[in-house]
Amino acid sequence: MRSGVPGFFPERLVEARAARGLTQVALADLSGRTSSSISRWEAGDQLPEIDALQSVARGLNLPVSFFLNPPAGHGAAPMFARSMAAATKAVRSRVEARLRWAQDISLTLQESVDLPAPTVPRIGAQDFREIRDDDIERMAGECRKAWDLGMGPISDLLLAMENAGIIVVKERVDAGTMDGLSNWSEADSRPYVFLATDKQTCARSRLDAAHELGHLVLHGALTERSLYDAAAFKEIERQAFYFAGAFLLPAESFGAEVWSPSLSAFLSLKERWKTSVGAMIMRCSNLEIVGDEYKQRLFKHYSTKGWRKREPLDDELVPESPRLLGRSVRLLCDERVYTRSELLDAVRLPANDVESLCSLPVGYMSSEGSVSSLKLRPVSERAGNVVPLRPSND
Repeated sequence: MRSGVPGFFPERLVEARAARGLTQVALADLSGRTSSSISRWEAGDQLPEIDALQSVARGLNLPVSFFLNPPAGHGAAPMFARSMAAATKAVRSRVEARLRWAQDISLTLQESVDLPAPTVPRIGAQDFREIRDDDIERMAGECRKAWDLGMGPISDLLLAMENAGIIVVKERVDAGTMDGLSNWSEADSRPYVFLATDKQTCARSRLDAAHELGHLVLHGALTERSLYDAAAFKEIERQAFYFAGAFLLPAESFGAEVWSPSLSAFLSLKERWKTSVGAMIMRCSNLEIVGDEYKQRLFKHYSTKGWRKREPLDDELVPESPRLLGRSVRLLCDERVYTRSELLDAVRLPANDVESLCSLPVGYMSSEGSVSSLKLRPVSERAGNVVPLRPSND
């Protein structure tokens, strides 16, 4: 009979170390254990004794129960990471693990809350080489139609995505090489998007969100292997960028408003469309409003003005924030389905991680004080102790 803590899941240790951005050596230093022991525990060759697991849990700021929780089975669907080519493996692994934690939180919340059902159109292509630009334009239009967005500017993109059943997480990554990540979870057949806030501006964040939406719509059936071929990855990223432009700036409406393909004209449209001048230049190139030579001249002028680092109006446009996970947590606490400490026990994560992943105020999960109530529909008789959560309009 193997000694050690029964029910220990090696995958959880690997995931936790990645989420904290630690090497095995660094975790060994924090926990007072050897890196070789940690390596054996992660490989499943040996089970940690209870005192060793407690030391590791303290080093990772996690409850011991986290490591005894079986992985949820989110599946092998690819994690699409913007700037994957530039991001280090450690950064990618950290963000992927953080998104997995958000998915786990979501699964726990869905035991008691009816989240909006996913309504994300999917192209169904098994190979990215089957996808043409005309297909991307069509899917961007289908997405707007499915979400009843019309053809004008989208006032709050993250709200529209969440109302369509997409779980969105925004966190600081402390790495300029990682902008976003997206994944379809097989555990709940739901799409998830992680957005880094490091270069936070409204226009930049919306483009990142629309880019990740493009991956969800276009590339959900692709395999992880295709992401590590440089040429394939470059084309997959181009397609996601193309979708972002087509979705945010529809040809018939935005194109009709471009009275002159100049930086000043684009800047005059920025506040209305909440999209960067750089993205407008690319969209006009895709729509053949400008040719390649003129596009290069525009970007040269754009760079001369220093707009690649920061554009005018970037400080005036307020970045959007996710609401869905946070509203769900508040709802369960307000309705006394859980106390906050009970909810932390259920998700097996510390308060600061839940607050960050759910866009809750710092300290919210540490206090049992009351907060303002949300308006609710009657509790579903069909689902027992399930509280329906309406799509948000605020």
